Amino acid sequence: MIEKRHRSERGHFDHGWLNTYHTFSFDRYYDPQHMGFRALRVINEDRVAPAQGFGTHPHQDMEIITYILEGALEHKDSMGTGSIIRPGEVQRMSAGTGVTHSEFNPSRNEPVHLLQIWILPGALGIKPSYEQKKINRGEMKGKLKLVAGGEPEGDAVLIHQDVQLYATTLDGGVVKHDLKPGRYAWIQIARGSMTLNGTELEAGDGAAVSNEKQITLSGKGEALVFDLN
Repeated sequence: MIEKRHRSERGHFDHGWLNTYHTFSFDRYYDPQHMGFRALRVINEDRVAPAQGFGTHPHQDMEIITYILEGALEHKDSMGTGSIIRPGEVQRMSAGTGVTHSEFNPSRNEPVHLLQIWILPGALGIKPSYEQKKINRGEMKGKLKLVAGGEPEGDAVLIHQDVQLYATTLDGGVVKHDLKPGRYAWIQIARGSMTLNGTELEAGDGAAVSNEKQITLSGKGEALVFDLN
């Protein structure tokens, strides 16, 4: 079964410095029918204006993944981490027992376009940690590239949850992913347009997949695929 989450149904706020879309309930956007999917709690599509950003704020017991589409984002946190995340990189911060951090667009000219993802951890009260890795985007072309997961390999970052997150870029091709019994998937289209098991999706659309043995994506664009328990 495929349940499409149309881009126009998302929560939307334009704060001037931040233009943001919420796939699931977040902050001032509340929809009891869309509180998340399995362990996936948040997918926010953010566009942050030049020289603007999120001031220092706290998190606890959450796996936070940042995926940059365009521009760059500067990260600082209470663990002493300071970094700049760019397209072709993935960042994971485990808030665990508690962490504060800030995110800022360091450019004075270009906006930053990103997806911020929150995943509920498999255990509460873990030690806060940070990880950032460069992705081989060539391995995403026409393929599903593992970028984060509970069982990471290669240049994927670790998620403290039974979730595998893949990314793909398609230029008219097709990718397939088998779902083991009892597994679910969430597909988020970041760019372009694709067809998921016969369902048409555009940039900003998402889809919940349940009771399917395989997912098939075709079209042109970039997508994230979450394999969830």
